Amino acid sequence: MDISVVISLYNEEESLQELTDGIRSVIEKMGVTYEIIMVNDGSTDSSWKKIKELSGSNNNIKGICFRRNYGKSAALYCGFEAAQGEVVITMDADLQDDPNEIPELFRMIKEDGYDLVSGWKKKRLDNKLSKNLPSKIYNATARKVTGIKLHDMNCGLKAYRNEVVKNIEVYGEMHRYIPYLAKNAGFSNIGEKVVQHHVRKFGKSKFGLDRFVNGYLDLISLWFLSRFGKKPMHFFGLVGSFTFLIGFVITIWLIIEKIVCQAQGLKFRAVTDQPLFYLALVALIIGVQLFLTGFLAELVSRNATERNSYHIRERI
Repeated sequence: MDISVVISLYNEEESLQELTDGIRSVIEKMGVTYEIIMVNDGSTDSSWKKIKELSGSNNNIKGICFRRNYGKSAALYCGFEAAQGEVVITMDADLQDDPNEIPELFRMIKEDGYDLVSGWKKKRLDNKLSKNLPSKIYNATARKVTGIKLHDMNCGLKAYRNEVVKNIEVYGEMHRYIPYLAKNAGFSNIGEKVVQHHVRKFGKSKFGLDRFVNGYLDLISLWFLSRFGKKPMHFFGLVGSFTFLIGFVITIWLIIEKIVCQAQGLKFRAVTDQPLFYLALVALIIGVQLFLTGFLAELVSRNATERNSYHIRERI
């Protein structure tokens, strides 16, 4: 099979007919084999009924239905697991992504050799300050942390080589950082394409401003796990040792200062009367705690079943 189109949806029954008609029209002109996998993320409207109706009239349309709303990452994970196409394309179900972008995305994967191509909605039609400004700050931070030069990392319209989606695990709310997950799995040939953006026709957005806060926290978590996930002692042990050393040096300095003043008959304050001593004591305790945290995390990491899971590209 050539193309798998994976669509995560939640309460989008009104847009499904137009969406599938548009995708079918474009792909059938390409003369390639395809499948449309629609993952119903616990919709409370008639979305699943509509998917079954569409699937009944077209064998290329397949559906997965969750018992409740698990989130976009879970939906994409199941869609990726089911995808059989050599090129996997993800789209949102709200009609803001244009199916006419599919041929060029497919070509960039097949002919240009990209592992992943991310869409960039350069000219957005929802010009709201509450969305655009936080989005620009979020993307600038993501570029800095991940090292991937994408203008719109969270764009729902993306194309992947099948091997990519089979080698990454999308969980929690990590769908925002699929390019980073792919990079960490060894798929570094990541491209970008300017895509057309359409105004939402039906319903309303399922995401609020909290996604930017959650996105930032997820980015930090992902960066930490990718760098120290299998060697936590390198972080906690280093920071803990440094903090302990600071507290230890301050304590010794206070004690030596008292002894010197006492030997010379000078006026001095008791070590325990000085606020600096208690700050040093806190540093010592925190240093020990961080070191022990790293030690315990290292024990957990070394006993994890995936401690030796690596992404193998090819065997001879």
